[in-house]
Amino acid sequence: MTAKILDGKKIAAEIRASVKGETLLLKERGIVPGLAVVLVGDNPASKVYVGQKEKGCLEAGFASFLHRLPGGTSQKDLLDLIGKLNADPLVHGILVQLPLPDQIDEEKVIAAIKPEKDVDGFSPVNMGRLVAGMSAIEPCTPKGIMRLLEASRIELAGKEAVVIGRSNIVGKPVALMLLARSATVTVCHSRTRDLAEHTKRADILVAAVGRPRFVTADMVKDGVVVIDVGINRLEEGLVGDVDFEGVSEKASWITPVPGGVGPMTIAMLLENTLEQAKLSGEGRS
Repeated sequence: MTAKILDGKKIAAEIRASVKGETLLLKERGIVPGLAVVLVGDNPASKVYVGQKEKGCLEAGFASFLHRLPGGTSQKDLLDLIGKLNADPLVHGILVQLPLPDQIDEEKVIAAIKPEKDVDGFSPVNMGRLVAGMSAIEPCTPKGIMRLLEASRIELAGKEAVVIGRSNIVGKPVALMLLARSATVTVCHSRTRDLAEHTKRADILVAAVGRPRFVTADMVKDGVVVIDVGINRLEEGLVGDVDFEGVSEKASWITPVPGGVGPMTIAMLLENTLEQAKLSGEGRS
């Protein structure tokens, strides 16, 4: 068996084309989706991600408001900026690039963003709504994972889903989304005993552990659907949390790294921003 590729690059391109088309229609009504991205400091990886987001905005026809702040920025100054962006009607989405410098409390910053402008889906309000099964702005990477599965018509109801990783950014929210689609979900982490005993049961396996090629072929069963969230920079280039060569011999579907989950994250950020722009327009009509 050789796995079929879950082509995030292709599916994301289709979503971005749809977003661009809807943006043109919104502009006819005088609404331009606006995304404010805040970058504090000069973390090299963060600079790359912010550049990708800014490029995505421009391609979609959005207004892009990039705020580059020095690494020594105080928490008060950052919160003051967020307050201004919250009040700005031209800004429909606010994204503060993580991680933040040590002097800034990430939780307070995320909580300061208006829930309806929290296009990352990280605020306590949106996370709480997700837990409660209510409508929410969903975090971009987990939402992208679900759209990949849907686009490939992979059935989730009644399936065993195993998530490796319990972060607020990926692990917890994707577990909730899988549960909402009637999968039976197990969340594993660094303290899980006999990890392979759990992963071998998985019909759907989501690896978000941040360790290169951590999931190997002997840890999965034949026919598993593998979603690799990992982006690990090694000398030979980018690799995921899954040993792609070995696992793809047993899996039915697998995401590549790069070109799998990554492009979907940006596409979902644009879609979330567009949705909030549409809602703001409905509120004014």
